[in-house]
Parts: sequence; C-alpha cells; structure tokens
Amino acid sequence: MTTYKTTDVGGLQHFYREAGPTNAPTILLLHGFPASSFMFRELMPSLAGKYHVIAPDYPGFGYSSAPATNEFEYTFDHLATVTAKFTEKLGLTHYAIYMQDFGGPVGFRLATLHPERVSAFIVQNANAYAEGLPDSFWSLAKTLWKDPSPTNFKTLQDAAMSDAALEWNYTNGVADSTRVSPDSWALQRALLERRGNKDAMMALLYDYRRNLDLYPKWQAYFREHQPPMLIVWGKNDIIFPPSGAQPYLRDLPKAELHLLDTGHFALEDKHDEIAVAIEEFLARKLKQ
Repeated sequence: MTTYKTTDVGGLQHFYREAGPTNAPTILLLHGFPASSFMFRELMPSLAGKYHVIAPDYPGFGYSSAPATNEFEYTFDHLATVTAKFTEKLGLTHYAIYMQDFGGPVGFRLATLHPERVSAFIVQNANAYAEGLPDSFWSLAKTLWKDPSPTNFKTLQDAAMSDAALEWNYTNGVADSTRVSPDSWALQRALLERRGNKDAMMALLYDYRRNLDLYPKWQAYFREHQPPMLIVWGKNDIIFPPSGAQPYLRDLPKAELHLLDTGHFALEDKHDEIAVAIEEFLARKLKQ
C-alpha cells in the first residue's frame, strides 16, 4: 500500500509517496516538469513487492510547499541540494534513481555529489547530451536563454503552460490516448494556478540552460563510475527524442536501452512494461 506523508526540510514541507518494505533496496523516483510524484502512482504498487520506493515532490511542485520566487531560489542546484537533504532526513543512504525530464538534472547532481549512494539509474526521457535538445522543440527556450526579456518569458510561458500544452505533454506520441487519464493535466493545471507558481516554473525553465554546461561533467561521471543504467524511453517524445537516449551508450556501453512506443510521460500507458524492465534489471545488477 502506498502511503502519503510530509516531512520538514529546511522549513519547507516536503510531500512524498512511499511504498514497499523499508528493509528492501530503495528506488528514489524523481519527477519531471510540470508534474509531481503523482506520475508514479501506477508504478509504485508494481515495484513495492520487492523494493522500497520513495517519490518526493520538489518545492513548488505537487503537494510540497510552494514558496514565492523571492523566498526560494528555483534553480536545479537548489532543488538537488534540497532533495539530498530530503534523502538524508529519511535516512536513505543507498538507492537507485528513476528520473524523468526535470528529474534528470536533479538526479545527476545528486549522483555527482554522492556517487557512493547511487546503486543504479533508470532513465526515462531525461537528457544528459546536447543531441537530445533539438531546435525543433527547444527554440523558444533557447531564445529565452539568449535574451531573457519579459516578452520571451511570456512567449515561453504561454507555450509551456497553456491548458492545451499540459494535455499535449501527456497525449502526444501515445498510440491510444484513451489510456491516458486526464487527471494528470487537470491536477497540474490546478497547481499551476497557485499564486506565483508559474513564475517558479519559469525560473526553472530559464535555469535549465545551466544543465547544458554540466553535461561534460555528468558524462565524465558515467565513464569513471560506470553505474548500472536502464534506459526506458518513449521513442515518440518530441521534447526529449531518442537522439538523447542513444548517446548514453557511448559512455556506458553496458547500459540497457528500451525504446517504447509512447511519448514523453511513458508511465501513463507503459507502466506495466516499465515495471517489469526495472525488476528484471535490478534483480541482475544489484546482485553483482
């Protein structure tokens, strides 16, 4: 059974979902933009028989505290620092990391800060290579990164957080969109309407540019530590297309790559398939 809890980290309330025996190997589930731990609602029960699974909401996301931008620094460095403190508060000293979208830059920062804590990666449409940011989708963001004018901020906000965009994130690339619950984008829409929450999301979208500077560091980490990695990637994703999945194999030749016939939020219609892949992968890798 999944439980729903909060804990105080640095004066902020962190909401998280937890399932599975606490003495089992831990999997830390890191969500994407502009989602929350809600995206793992189907995956967690599938893994909880063998694993201890923890899915936090970052500050500003889901049911965690959502301070204004003048009260909290919305950067990926800060999210990673806070998430590290969250794991320490819960006594998590060794874990595999599942990361999707924004979960990538948070998770890879955690790993480079504390490589001894990370047993394995499950990477699902989370980028660490320049090839994975095509201009065909990222042009508005790249324009903002070069010129952070109010006009460019508004243009990207309208494109990324409109009602239509929130639904598109989930349904684009999915063979049968009737399998995707509208609860996901309805929840996101409601949470984004909190005072100042869109400003927080825009601060992170602008800060995303700094992740590109860290790609060489993360890739060097892969080559040096050779962490076990399972890549389960929605191959129809336009945001992070498969061109961002294959480069992992350059630095991690033993990584396992599964391209799935779905889109950006692959768990919406492929959670059963992904759960099986994770169990088989970790059963092999954690025994080595």
